[in-house]
Amino acid sequence: MIEIVFLAMLAGFIALRLVSVLGRRTGEEKPVRDGFPGEPPAAPPALEKRNPSRGFGGEWPVAVREPLNAITQADRTFDADAFLNNAQAAYRHILEAFWRGDRAELKPYVADDVLAQFEQVLDARAADGLTVENSLIAIDRAEYVSAALDGAMAEIAVRFDARITALTKNAAGAVIEGTPGETVETHDVWTFSRNTHAADPVWLLTATDSED
Repeated sequence: MIEIVFLAMLAGFIALRLVSVLGRRTGEEKPVRDGFPGEPPAAPPALEKRNPSRGFGGEWPVAVREPLNAITQADRTFDADAFLNNAQAAYRHILEAFWRGDRAELKPYVADDVLAQFEQVLDARAADGLTVENSLIAIDRAEYVSAALDGAMAEIAVRFDARITALTKNAAGAVIEGTPGETVETHDVWTFSRNTHAADPVWLLTATDSED
């Protein structure tokens, strides 16, 4: 199992070590778009056609060009430009669901054992009478870190540079973590995986790491 750091704002915690894996779809969740939950941001100009060798305004990192091409060959629906755009939607969607404690929204994208760990965090927060008021202000940058194709399994890591506000309040409503109005920069690497032979288009979140 992969040890990761997940953004969880609790008293005494800024980051929690978790193993994060998205699970199977139940058939009752909201529709996903291009294998990801949430609505993608506006498409950048470089998104008009598939080309795994090109990034936003330039080239993909050399380390990912060959594996991205291999993934494209294995999955003809894969679009390297659209993937990066839609991964931003997934980043926002999953973070916001976790922050507000929306277990039903998390469940379609989190494996049972990992969901149990998430629920432990949410249960601990509730038991302590804590609430979080976090907001993702902006994703300033999303870029490929690595990519690999092992048999039918594709794995892609994306770095997100973002700005958030984060407050934790106790049962009395007093702020015990964070500063009102303060924006915090975050630098996270999320890894998504998918069986390219599977009918299910959903890319599963298999690891989340913080570079802060």
